[in-house]
Amino acid sequence: MDVIGRYRLQSKIGAGAFATVWRGYDDDLDVDVAVKVLADNWASRSDVRERFLAEARLMRRIASDRVVRVFDLGELPDGRPYFVMDYVGGGTIAGLLAEGPVDPADALWWGADLARAVAALHAEGVVHRDITPANLLLRPANGQESGGGTHRIVLADLGLAKRAAEASGLTQAVGTPSYMAPEQGRGDGGFDERADVYAVGAVTYALLTGRAPFVAATINDVLGRDPDSNPPSLRPLLHDAIGPVDEILARACAYRVGDRWNRADTLADRLEAEAYRLEQEAPLLASRRTTVGNVDEIGTTIAAAAGESRRRRGRGWLLVALPVVFAAAAAGGWFLLGR
Repeated sequence: MDVIGRYRLQSKIGAGAFATVWRGYDDDLDVDVAVKVLADNWASRSDVRERFLAEARLMRRIASDRVVRVFDLGELPDGRPYFVMDYVGGGTIAGLLAEGPVDPADALWWGADLARAVAALHAEGVVHRDITPANLLLRPANGQESGGGTHRIVLADLGLAKRAAEASGLTQAVGTPSYMAPEQGRGDGGFDERADVYAVGAVTYALLTGRAPFVAATINDVLGRDPDSNPPSLRPLLHDAIGPVDEILARACAYRVGDRWNRADTLADRLEAEAYRLEQEAPLLASRRTTVGNVDEIGTTIAAAAGESRRRRGRGWLLVALPVVFAAAAAGGWFLLGR
């Protein structure tokens, strides 16, 4: 299959249980596009077909550049539907995390960026329900957005998204366990926009550490979590520069819905403030930067540093607080600092 409608297919971007996404080219508009096609083994299922089309309609209605936009819809000769979206070519957060955690200031800026995207979705009365690193695309920034850097987060894959009014009546647990709010895992329909707030907190934690705050393989793992537990502290990574970051993410990822941030944009405000603080502190420590060869313990062993090859943003690595450095020197040598 080389052509779909007027779109020339160039390469496969990804494939899931229900659909395949291709990178294509629109000769008429002279732009790259992404084309999502329903899998042939589901073509005869009217319920799956309708869900596929509902995703396209929902994405079309969201008037925000923080959400991938649909601009065409069609049908293949074999009857399978497809829809055409903007192509976002900066990769995914999942691809970024495959190479290790992001520097702390970048992680918080991206977490805030994600929270703003989720807030835009909520403003339209929609709950995403499946916010994971794999569903978060990176697009080039226009150079005029807050936080600097070269990329911004764009929400994709609204296949599980529902209007908030409908979400309260859902009785099936869906989503990715490690980023799923506990109330969503129960499948009793008792969740709202704060389930997405939980996922934003979990993704931000993963950006900082390379792993989700509560790694879960199954729904039972999600439900079996201690309701009073918090994500493992980030202090081994951020040291004295941690400030209130632990508290902010613990509240975002609280087991009980009522203990969580009520709004995604409130969480965004807090993450932006901390990202700015860390950036302001980093230059004071620049002369102490070196290379790291060890790993930090944050709940389980995580990578405390990542190679420069995966750096997609322009800010320097955050360094630990001076008192830690001086204490290390006094003890007999400099500790290696994350970069």
